[in-house]
Amino acid sequence: MEVKCPICTKPVVWSPQSEYRPFCSKKCQLIDLGEWAGEDRKIAGKPAQGATPQAMDIEEIEAMLAQQPNDFFKH
Repeated sequence: MEVKCPICTKPVVWSPQSEYRPFCSKKCQLIDLGEWAGEDRKIAGKPAQGATPQAMDIEEIEAMLAQQPNDFFKH
């Protein structure tokens, strides 16, 4: 089966040999990841009931991470 790369639309064979499927290359895979991370791509939906969107600043994130156990990031 063949699909189009979601980024550049080049044909991609859908098989285990296509390492980056559905993308044609690592470059297109990373472009897509960057678009999701930058919130250029989103899945439409209704907000969860009672959820209020709020942006966290870096200080809030750091404070939250500081409350984690020391081995939180260890594998």
